[in-house]
Parts: sequence; structure tokens; C-alpha cells
Amino acid sequence: MRIALFEPEIAGNVGNVMRLGACMGAGVDLIEPLGFPWDDRRVRRAAMDYIDHVEVVRHASFEAFREARAGQRLVLFTTRATQSSYDFAYRPDDILLFGKESAGVTDEVRAAVDASVRLPMKAEVRSLNLATCAGLALGEALRQTGALPA
Repeated sequence: MRIALFEPEIAGNVGNVMRLGACMGAGVDLIEPLGFPWDDRRVRRAAMDYIDHVEVVRHASFEAFREARAGQRLVLFTTRATQSSYDFAYRPDDILLFGKESAGVTDEVRAAVDASVRLPMKAEVRSLNLATCAGLALGEALRQTGALPA
């Protein structure tokens, strides 16, 4: 299972998702452009020494990402979806896709995914933090597929 971040804008979120991937055994795909320099110290500070325990692949564009990950199901997490992420049946080789913090994904990306789900939350709030969303999503997906680390 993999986590993909579409054009992430906040280095700390990327570092936290990398740490999540390291701890849970999931690779991380970063779809450029990034909203910060890749050598940003905030990435390393958030990922800490876990950075050496996660496979991170950078892709120059969404098209390059799709080519590299052809054949894998792409599950988009979005506040626009109607299906709960907890009622969705995950597969072990799914890619969990999250949009950029300020705007989500483009219509082109939305049209290219295999499924769209949302994390349930109270109606009076707008959204969760990106790294928090990734943690909730990955935990459920790994639980369902029997792949949670011991």
C-alpha cells in the first residue's frame, strides 16, 4: 500500500507522512510541483531519523505518477466524496491519494481516480490536517487488508 500526495505545499506535512509511511510500512509518492524546496529542513525535522525507513518516490507530474503506478487502484480522499472511507473495501496494493492543502486536486486528477472517499467529520468544520487524514486513512486500509504492523 502507498500514500500519494498531490502537489503538497507544507514541508512539515510531508515529513509527517514520511514518518507515518516508515512506521506503517507504506511507501510515499510525491507528485510535483512541491510548495517548498525538497531540501527544506522542515521535511527532515518532521520525518526525523525515520526518513531512512521509507521509500519515497518523487514524480515530475501527475502524468508521470500515473505511468509509474499503472495498474494500481487510485483512491482519492476528498471532502467532495459521499462514500465514507470506513465503508470502502481496500486492497493491499491501493494507492491512497491526498490533494494539496489549499485546494485539493484538479478536475483532471479527480476524473482519473478509481474511487473517491471521505473521512467522516462534523459538518461545522472544514477539513482535517493532511498528515492526520493520511494516518486515519492508512490505518483503516491496513486494518481491513490485514497488513497492520505487529
